[in-house]
Amino acid sequence: MNYQLNTIVEMKKPHACGTNAWQIIRMGADIKIECTNCHRVVMMTRQDFKKRLNKIIKD
Repeated sequence: MNYQLNTIVEMKKPHACGTNAWQIIRMGADIKIECTNCHRVVMMTRQDFKKRLNKIIKD
């Protein structure tokens, strides 16, 4: 899968606010994603991100 900064992705588990759409806001060794509904920010390792990623919604 090819993703980059500002890509909207869908994660396997929904967030507590009810949506599972996230925007990538930082990339490096770690990836920081922001919930598109409540704007909560989560940082995870690239390996963990790949494991939890379901699909790319919007490039």
